Amino acid sequence: MESKKSLVSVIVPVYNGEPYLEGCIDSIESQTYRDLEIIIINDGSTDRTDKVCAGLKEKYGNIKVVSMNDKGVSAARNAGMEAAKGEFITFVDADDRIKPDMLQILYDCITETESDIAGCRFFIWRDETEWKQALKVPPGVGAHRAYKTDTYVRKAILQGNSRCWSKLYRRSTIGDIRFREGLSIGEDMLFLVDLLPFAEKIAETEYPGYGYFQNPNGAMGREFTPAYMDQITCWEIAREKISDMDPDEGLYARATSILIMGILLTVGKIAVLPVSKRRKQEKYIQICYEKLKGAMLIPGAYQGLSAGYKIKAGLFRYLPKSYLMLYHLKKTGRNAKRD
Repeated sequence: MESKKSLVSVIVPVYNGEPYLEGCIDSIESQTYRDLEIIIINDGSTDRTDKVCAGLKEKYGNIKVVSMNDKGVSAARNAGMEAAKGEFITFVDADDRIKPDMLQILYDCITETESDIAGCRFFIWRDETEWKQALKVPPGVGAHRAYKTDTYVRKAILQGNSRCWSKLYRRSTIGDIRFREGLSIGEDMLFLVDLLPFAEKIAETEYPGYGYFQNPNGAMGREFTPAYMDQITCWEIAREKISDMDPDEGLYARATSILIMGILLTVGKIAVLPVSKRRKQEKYIQICYEKLKGAMLIPGAYQGLSAGYKIKAGLFRYLPKSYLMLYHLKKTGRNAKRD
């Protein structure tokens, strides 16, 4: 266990975050854990984010600003790690915020359990009123538990806890592992999976310290672009990495179930497009169709889906055009043929 406080590097990638960045940084500067450096990566913002960064750097004495030319969130986080000096590293997205005691709780968790990574839960907020209400909730640290890597895959990664944020990492554990650049959806999960073979123990606390802002302009809220295919690519890679770590066929099947859900989420993004736009995405519909067809052949993968996803997977597998039309109608209330 560390006998003294260690420097924590907080990496904040930002792209056009003018409305959110100051609130994010203020929440980090309000931490009860004081040995911090904050590294803001301004990744080619075209709004006034650069002015906000300059103002924050002048306001606080522990901020570094790194400017990049719109290389994507993975490259931005990697640049942050290269600039970081801390013995511990954490990531906070620019539109999110963290509760004042989150880093102290994660630091205590990682040191007391002698783990390589420590994570906490998160909560969703949508406006300033909800954020202020969250701050009024008593800390209530909650229990924390340490897992071996294989157990963590089962209990966390394959149960939806695959985020890179809301976690504190030992820099020595990260080593040369970096985010895979060119990927923008699912890249954080893949970073975590890449890191697991180098972590002997991962701890989790039930404390909800990370405030995830439900941003309607965020990546998952925007109209379909080819970048949405990244979540499929990431889970295909992760499935093989998980299989290499543990050859248990049940894990491979579970990872394939999640892959199927990712495929259907991507198809849904395409389905809600007006028919004129959807026709331009026929290539990606076909890719999704072929990948789902292959995934459903994996023993146990289809059986691992919920009842709702089983219906969706079966309908898209055997009646893809009908599935797209019905999904469009349900989500938009408009007849797809009349768009």
